[in-house]
Parts: sequence; structure tokens; C-alpha cells
Amino acid sequence: MDSGRESSIGSREVEAGSSWDRPGPPSLFLQLPSNQTLRFRGNKAAAWGAAWDGAVEATVDPQELVPEFAVGEEEEDSRPLKELPLHLEEKRKLRVLQEQAASRLSGWKLWRMGKQQTLRRLKSQVKSAVSYAEMWRSTLHHIEGHFGTGIQSYFNFLRFLVLMNFVASLLVVGFVVAPNVAFELQGFNQTSHQNKSSVNASCLHYNPTPQGLVSYFSYIMDLLSGKGFMELTYLFYGYYQNSAVDFVGFSYNVPVAYLLTAFFYLLFCLTWIVRRSVYCLKCSLVSEDTSLGSYSNKVFAGWDFGLMQHTAVQLKHKSIRYELRMDLEEEAVRRCQAEMTTAQRVTLYALRGLLNFLVLGLLGGSFYCIFLATTYSQWLQGRTDSPVKGKYFLELLVNYLPSIVITAANLIVPMIFGIIVQLEKYPLSFEIKITLLRNVFLRLASLVVLLMSLWTQITCNGDQQNPACQNCGYNNHLHPCWETSVGQEMYKLLIFDLLIMLLVMMFVDFPRKMLVTYFPSCPLLKLWGQQEFMVPSNVLDLVYGQTLCWTGALFCPLLPVLNTIKYIAVFYLKKLTLYANCRPAERTFRSSSSNFFFLLVLILGLTISCVPALYSMFVLPPSKACGPFRGEPTMWNTVSSAISELPHTARDFLGFVSSVAFAAPLFLLLSILMFYLKALADSYNSMVKGLKGQLRLVSGS
Repeated sequence: MDSGRESSIGSREVEAGSSWDRPGPPSLFLQLPSNQTLRFRGNKAAAWGAAWDGAVEATVDPQELVPEFAVGEEEEDSRPLKELPLHLEEKRKLRVLQEQAASRLSGWKLWRMGKQQTLRRLKSQVKSAVSYAEMWRSTLHHIEGHFGTGIQSYFNFLRFLVLMNFVASLLVVGFVVAPNVAFELQGFNQTSHQNKSSVNASCLHYNPTPQGLVSYFSYIMDLLSGKGFMELTYLFYGYYQNSAVDFVGFSYNVPVAYLLTAFFYLLFCLTWIVRRSVYCLKCSLVSEDTSLGSYSNKVFAGWDFGLMQHTAVQLKHKSIRYELRMDLEEEAVRRCQAEMTTAQRVTLYALRGLLNFLVLGLLGGSFYCIFLATTYSQWLQGRTDSPVKGKYFLELLVNYLPSIVITAANLIVPMIFGIIVQLEKYPLSFEIKITLLRNVFLRLASLVVLLMSLWTQITCNGDQQNPACQNCGYNNHLHPCWETSVGQEMYKLLIFDLLIMLLVMMFVDFPRKMLVTYFPSCPLLKLWGQQEFMVPSNVLDLVYGQTLCWTGALFCPLLPVLNTIKYIAVFYLKKLTLYANCRPAERTFRSSSSNFFFLLVLILGLTISCVPALYSMFVLPPSKACGPFRGEPTMWNTVSSAISELPHTARDFLGFVSSVAFAAPLFLLLSILMFYLKALADSYNSMVKGLKGQLRLVSGS
């Protein structure tokens, strides 16, 4: 073995040259995929490799790094001393040699080096300022120290949704709401695109303005249900006009801006979520890989020696303690499962099968109740002789009946799921994922059932020959402005979701904390215990609310703004209930894998919400009496009309991009690239597995 090592070192010396009198990196390092891709990663990667070579031997001569300054290398080749993996004594020597080399430089080179150091220092200060200005930074560190990284992952996820909704709100307000408000206030000339001559007169009947004397309670009902005067605001689809505004030689097409803003809003959210998912997936793969010694990394390399304040030290100490506790719990569960007999495994799998049938029954019953509630509510609201007319409380109850049933199912059924999953005896990390998956299916499928019920009423169950849909292509008697009706349902669900959260915190969480604190001897209260902060159910609330926002954004443009305000309020409410009413969880879980899973569920919600939006854009006929697309066969027809008015060159370019002649080669090229990257990833994966096997052999010898 010694002779092989000497030959390896000797070959390395031959490659490096006789002037390098030190051993090179081990052959194991040279076989790593990250080292083999150095040639693809430019000067910074090469500088990193040189710095690593210098860190192998403790007696490196710092003079070897001086010519980099003396010959005036490019700015990106030089690296600050703190990034070089050298001993402190070597860095001091290198600093002296750099100063000596700088004294021999000419004025131009000296000015360049000073500029480089100034820019580096400015970049470091800007990065530090941005990190300190990060939203809720200190709060998240405090939560991590007291409750662990698992609960902190929920608040990180909530902060991400706040930022995403805020940027999306700027997009919607900047391109849809603000221009329309400015045009109305300034009184610009608007050219209408609507052709009423070819539209049936019965389809144009839509007047949401309340008639006669309106009571104060009616305004409160309209505010909660989105009807009445709320329909005559920029909150809903029906208030926007099908017109173009000409000013200063420029024409602003309101329908095209409305449609493209909604389209790019969904695309922007998808891009941001995918980008964050890739980052979280990398962190998850690294943190869950126990082959390289998870305990050793936490014990020997987990401490941050840059911490100065006593509070920060305590928080970091608690965070490492939670991570070690989580690792020990997972190891105990794996050991228990490995020691189970065959009979015990068969019994456990049979029990899990029966419990899954029970889960399916609960889901089916919930969906049927939601369907009945939606159908009955819309039927009562569409009747002219409805028995709830004039009875304010009953009318409000009928308006919110689908929301009430959905919320009741989302509150009761997950509690049953929580009891069931404890009987299935899954590991904690998988228990959280299966619980979250079941609850996600319940909530998102409930939303799908609601949308299908609305679609059945709007399109007469897809039967265009039905007398109610024959004149206008949709049921104009029940939904004269069907886009606003869909937006109102999403608006009511959003408002009701926030109200339920407030009521649960005030009348369930806080009284439970008081009873457990002041009556600790009561057996029933002792069994009930103090509340734990359940991350899966709370994350599900966020995903559900965000899915509502995406689904209703096309029909209620200001919904992203309302959702941003709602999530900011939720952050402070959840922080309050966490510190005031909750205790640290008895069972912790790994936050890295949960972060990726949360985003995966969020992508599922975005996919579901895109289906009704795209179906409304390309298939359903828009309302004839309201909205920016009145009189058009489909919403997307306005984009086609706008493209036909462009110059000939622009039309030809867009036509080529949308043709098969462009799409087929692009698809073929992307497929080849995907297969190449897949093959490259497989080769790297097999190489990493082989290297891990070598590491195990070395550690065992």
C-alpha cells in the first residue's frame, strides 16, 4: 500500500513539475465528478483547485501565490485571503508578501489592485446588509432555536409565499389595475371592441347595482360575499372594459394586457417555485445522505465559531440538539422495523390496508357533501322566489354554504387522518409526508369538486343544446357574468379561511392553553395536554390558500394582493400562537426533506389551478354582458386579433415560433439534451456509489 501511495504521489509530481515539492490530492479526490468538471467551470473553479492543492500540505510556501498579483492577472482570478483554505500563520505570511509585491507594482497596476479590493469589500458589505435586511430574519432564527428546524421550515415556506405573492401583486397592479384606474381618472378616449349587434339581447342583461333603499347590513353582506357594490369594483372580472385606450401615439389594449398578465403571473410563480425546489432538493439529498457520517458532521463540523452574542450561541446550541435528537429517533424507528418478525410485518401491512380503505371512504363522503352543498346553494341563489330572500342571516348562510362544508371537512377529516396514521406505525419523516399527502388530496380535490359543480351549472353539464345554454353558450339566467361568479367563490373561500383561522386561535387554542396551565391536575386535561404546532396541517393551510389565489386570479385580479395581506397576518398570528399556546414537539423531523416536499405539493396545487384558467382562456365562451372579453368567442381570440394588427415581420416571426416547423426541432433538441443530462447524471451516480463503497472499506480498515 505504501509503495502504491508513493507511486501515485510521484506521478502527481511529474504532472505538476519538479518545482512542486509536495504531494498532490489523493486519487479518490481526483475521481470525484465535481473535480472532473473543473474544466467546465472557469477560472474560479481552477483557483479553487489550486487553493485545495495548497491546503493539502501544511508547509506550503505562500510565495507561490504572489505572481498572481505581480503579473496583473484578471480580476476574477484573485481571491480574498479569507476564502483560501490555509493556516492563519500562512495567511499572515502571504499578506506580507502581497504587500511587498504591491510596493513593486506600477501606478496603473496598483490602482487596479486597489479598485479590486474596494469592489470586493463593497460587495461583502452589500451582501451583509442584504442578509440583515432579510424579511423576518431574527424571528426565524429565534424559532429555530426554540422549536427546531422543522417548525422553522413552515415559517420559511410562509415567508417565501409572502414574497412571491408580493411580487405577483406588483405585476397584476402594474399592468392591469393601475392603468385602468389611471384611464378612468384621466378620462382618456376608449375605443370599444364589443359588437352588440350579433349578440342575443337576453345575454346582455347584467345589472349588479342594488335597487331601492339599501340597508347597512346589506353592505356588510356584499363585502363578505363579493356581491352588490363589490362587483362594481376592480376586484372582479366583470368591471373591466373591452376597449383600447389611445394616448400619446400609443394604444393600450386592456383585454390583451389582462389576459397576458394572468398568463405570465402563473408562469412567474411556476418558475420561482421550480427554481426554489431545485435548491431544496440539493439540500435534501446532501442532508439525508448518512453514508458520510451525519453524526460526525453535526458534532465536529456543525458549530459556527463566528457567533458572538450569547443569545445566538444558545439558539445554535438548541438547533444542533434538535437535529441530533431527530437522528436518534429515526435510527430507533429503523432498528425497530429491522427487528420485526414476518408475522408482525404481515399484521402491520394488513392493518395499513384496512385503514387505507377507511381513508378512501372518508374522502368519498367529503366530496359528495361538497357537491350537494354547492348544487343546493347555487340553486337557491338562482331562484327568483327563493325562501331566503330578505332574511339576511339565512342568505349569508346560503352564500357561504359550500365554503362552510369545505372548511368543516378540512377541519374534521384531517383529525381522523391524524389518528389513523398513528396506528399505521410509519417512520416520522414518512408519517408527515403521508399525512400531508392525504390532506392535500382532500383539500385540492374538494376545490376540484367545487369547480366541477360550478362548471356543471355554467355549461349545463356540457350540453349546448340545453334551453338554458342555447342562446349564450352558457347559463346566463343563473350566471349572467359567470367569471365574476367563480371569482366570488374563490374570494369567499379566502375570506372564510382567514376567519376560521382567527376563530380557532381565539376559541380553541388559547382556551386550551389556559385550561391546561391553570388546571393541571384534571385527568382529562392532562390526557389532552398542551397543543403542539402541527407542521403538516399548517403547511396544508398555506398550500390550500395559495391554490385558491391561483385559481381565482383570472376572475378576481386583486386576489394576489389580498393573499399577500392575508399571509402577512397569518405569519404574525401563527407566531403568536406558537409562542403563547404551543410547546416544542415531542417528535421532531428533518426540515430539509420537508422543504422540498412542501414545494412539490405547491406545484401540484399550481397544476390544478392552471386547468380551469387555461380551460377558460381557450374553450369556454366569455360572458356577453361583462368583462374585457365580452363579445369574443374565446378569451384567447383577443391575442390572435392583436397579433393580426402587428407589422408583417412580427406576424411572420410569431407565426413561425408557434408553428410545427419550430416546435418539432425544439422538442427534438430538448429531448436529446434531456437524455444526455440523464446519462451524465447516471454515470456520476454510479461513480459516487463506488466512491462511497471505497470510503466504507477505508474506514473499516
